[in-house]
Amino acid sequence: MTNPLTPTHSPASTQRTTAAPTSPMPRLTMIVGGLLVVVGIVGYVATEFASMTALIPSVVGVLLLISGGIAMKNRKLGVHIALVVALLGALGMIMPLMSLDELFAGESDNPGAVISALVTAIVLVVYMVLGVRSFIAARRWKNAQ
Repeated sequence: MTNPLTPTHSPASTQRTTAAPTSPMPRLTMIVGGLLVVVGIVGYVATEFASMTALIPSVVGVLLLISGGIAMKNRKLGVHIALVVALLGALGMIMPLMSLDELFAGESDNPGAVISALVTAIVLVVYMVLGVRSFIAARRWKNAQ
């Protein structure tokens, strides 16, 4: 009689079958999306509800939340969409960041919007770097198989 705790060595069990590593990107996409929604709302409140453009980070955040939801079902598609949204969002922050020097000089007309744009740009650039690193790791894993 065989012991059920003793490993058996059959030809099928010696084959190397490793599952694909789980990616943190879908969850990270949801976290970044939620963070940007908060940044946009705080920026809107900080500008005393004067400018709807302060909600742009929230719009980017909602799009990231949607693509994060897609990534939960189809990781590759959802993360690709999220990275395109992040790239467009980061590029959209260039214009408000042009007045960063005015903010540091204390002469900015709308410091809340500039700070909100700065935080958004930093978060999106870090997210894009992590996303690209994730794609590189996935490619290396795939090529190693």
